[in-house]
Amino acid sequence: MIRCNSLFIVCFLFVGLLTQAQETRQQLETKRKEIQAEKDKINSLLSQAISEEKSYLSYLNEINLKINVQQKLMNAIRAESDAYRTEVRANQKKIRNLEAELKKLKDDYGNMIYKSYKSKSQQSRMMFLLSSEDFYQAYKRLQYMKQYTDFRKNQGEQIGVKAAQLNVFNDSLKIKVKEQEVLEVISKKEQNKLNEEKALQQDIISKIKKKERKYKNEIKKKQREQQKINHKIEKIIRDEIARSNKKAGIKSSKFALTAETKLLATQFAGNKGEFPWPVDRGFVSRGFGRQKHPTLSGIYVESNGVRVTTEKGSNARTIFDGTVLLIQVTPGNKKAVFVQHGNYISVYSNLESLSVKTGDKVSTKQILGRIFTDKLTNKTILPFKLYKDSTPLNPTSWIYKM
Repeated sequence: MIRCNSLFIVCFLFVGLLTQAQETRQQLETKRKEIQAEKDKINSLLSQAISEEKSYLSYLNEINLKINVQQKLMNAIRAESDAYRTEVRANQKKIRNLEAELKKLKDDYGNMIYKSYKSKSQQSRMMFLLSSEDFYQAYKRLQYMKQYTDFRKNQGEQIGVKAAQLNVFNDSLKIKVKEQEVLEVISKKEQNKLNEEKALQQDIISKIKKKERKYKNEIKKKQREQQKINHKIEKIIRDEIARSNKKAGIKSSKFALTAETKLLATQFAGNKGEFPWPVDRGFVSRGFGRQKHPTLSGIYVESNGVRVTTEKGSNARTIFDGTVLLIQVTPGNKKAVFVQHGNYISVYSNLESLSVKTGDKVSTKQILGRIFTDKLTNKTILPFKLYKDSTPLNPTSWIYKM
């Protein structure tokens, strides 16, 4: 019974010693799986082929997105693989130490048994006791003999415990080596994919470079169009602020808040970083702010919001409780919905049909309308913007894991 308890304690302590390293490696594994899921999502939502020459720039952007997430995945795999190697080395070192300890215990135990055997006879023990000078010495010798027997028993138990501990480490080592081998296979497979995508990227870049002037003009034209849209949106918000404040008899460049809308604004600000995505499933295909073009020198892309690529037939949904401030009709009869959350405004553009109207109260994740799918590119993109009064905010800082 004592030996079973000892073995249990050894195994428990062994597990405890590895917990911290194990948790770290498991965290890395979780991160790798999350990035893999992100990569699968991006690949499933992006087109797989170039249909026309004019889509080279769009396709290059897709390839860049794929390469970025593929590189993230490779980095995660390397980090996890390094953690496995560290665990394997730690196990190997522990096994070597345990083997040395076990050998020493066995050698000591063997010598003890040999010496005990030489003086094993009952007569020798009796003579050892009877040769005592007095009762006290005989008692001390009897105690010594008992302690010696107990020590032998304890040594035997220690050998059993060390052997069991060694088996645990050996089994753990086999599992870790096998898991590391599997991870290395995954790493090689993903590296091959990354190499293929980089080769395709260079091929597209060389095609674009041949007509660089044409593509630069195309981007500049789109940027001018986007700037007009941004200015129009900001003007609409400023006009709404002025109209709202006029009603309240207040002159200000910011929304005059009632007690109710002030509370809503406070709740909105308090949820920064925790808001749901404005689509059920998607990824950011263009970020916020001024960004250098990855291929064409001297060209910068500016964005007052983000573009979220999603599935065909997807709906836009509000990120928080609020009121539909207004609906703007954009070129091509597409719509943009402005939802007010106190003095914060979220804007959902490129909608082909609506599920709400101006003045409607909406709740978190409520469907606002269906997102338009471009028939030429077969892409479904939601331009999403966020403002505090008329100042644009970076949505990636507000939406959870955007």
